Amino acid sequence: MESCSFSHFMQVLKPWLNRDYIRKAYVDAKGDLRLMFVDGGEKMFRIDDCSQSQLKDILQDLNKSGVPVEKYDAKLSEQSG
Repeated sequence: MESCSFSHFMQVLKPWLNRDYIRKAYVDAKGDLRLMFVDGGEKMFRIDDCSQSQLKDILQDLNKSGVPVEKYDAKLSEQSG
């Protein structure tokens, strides 16, 4: 997992903000962001100085670019466990 600042993450993300590269994005229970690429690779990020509002903006940008976004849902986890 890569730990980074919000501004660094945004610089890294911009060239890849495209459905041709990123298959799906997922936010886990800890708030870490996992990007799943079309080639089967994955990259997990812990954005150290990211507010909930900034994370929401990132997810909206991904969604607007055609990348499906999933978020951890504690209620669903409890039902399956």
